[in-house]
Amino acid sequence: MSETLQDLPLPEGVRSRFVDNGNGLVMHLLEAGYESPGRPCIVLLHGFPELAFSWRKVITTLADAGYHVIAPDQRGYGRTRGGNAGFDADLAEFTFPNLVRDVLGLVFALGYRETAAVVGHDFGSFVAAWCALIRPDVFRSVVMMSAPFAGPPDFAFGTAFHDAAPSAMTDAMSALASLDPPRKHYQRYFCEPQAHDDMQHAPQGLRSFLRAYFHVKSADWQGNHPHPLAAPAAEELALLPAYYVMPADKTMPETVEEYMPDAAHIASCAWLSDEELAVFASEFERTGFQGGLNWYRCSNDERYRAPLRLWSGRTIDVPSCFIAGSSDWGYCQRPGDFEAMRQRVCTNFRAAHLIEGAGHWVQQEQPRTVASRIVRFLRQDAPGI
Repeated sequence: MSETLQDLPLPEGVRSRFVDNGNGLVMHLLEAGYESPGRPCIVLLHGFPELAFSWRKVITTLADAGYHVIAPDQRGYGRTRGGNAGFDADLAEFTFPNLVRDVLGLVFALGYRETAAVVGHDFGSFVAAWCALIRPDVFRSVVMMSAPFAGPPDFAFGTAFHDAAPSAMTDAMSALASLDPPRKHYQRYFCEPQAHDDMQHAPQGLRSFLRAYFHVKSADWQGNHPHPLAAPAAEELALLPAYYVMPADKTMPETVEEYMPDAAHIASCAWLSDEELAVFASEFERTGFQGGLNWYRCSNDERYRAPLRLWSGRTIDVPSCFIAGSSDWGYCQRPGDFEAMRQRVCTNFRAAHLIEGAGHWVQQEQPRTVASRIVRFLRQDAPGI
């Protein structure tokens, strides 16, 4: 029996529908600009814990600029059907090449041989980057948001003469447990089997958990003052806010509970109303978080990282740019990644925009500015840096 889904509170001109992507999914997507055939296509890819709905405030602006804009619920999220989103899933479904196949299949199903751009936020930034790296003939430009892409994992180089050096970031994450007080990295936590139940059955309730989580990672929380970290070392990672480097003895709901905004702030939160928050809460209450958590499990598992070395040394050569909120720690959380993206990985890097008045949820917090930066980039008049 198919479940009855409530209508989403969408802006005028945005519709919701389902498309078989030919890769085992019936993908739910939001789209605008579909009324005029022949428009260039823009694909918008969300992150965690978000949905296609996260792009609701930029879709119509991009469509008004002359594009057919599509934003799918990605594998394991929202209303997209197919695959196994449980903890027992075959994590091979969540590798970056397969996530690229998901997007490629959707684009082809919609009748496009190429897109004007693929835009990704948070974990979706990595999927967008891999789309541009693997199929530059289809994804003709890329916008990465909040999470810099430092390139494919490398083969160890010169090991005929010396042992391979261990991953400094991996060692730093492990060393967090030896700090006083002990800490743990949120990505390690998201890979643990209890993480889903911790969040799905948060003591404060799922809706209150999401309100606190969205708040503390936004520009509304005054404690967000990002700056580059000196090195991938435990002492440096410990400078990150608690929602990135958590107390070792706390769950994520327990970690963010102390940052829950008061009723007055919630009532005045223009970028995430209670009605909008209810969409995220009801969708994750219905589906759970495990589909999204499987992305973290896969990306942190060497069995699935190792095959990505097939692209070792490959660069992104299509036009690229980066957007983040100026209050977002996301672009600083992995030392060196932001610089590697701009200077080495992206050979046609056009611009980096750090948008004032936004934290991690930049396309929700400052949608007009984000949309204008994307359009300016696509019109190829973005200033170089």
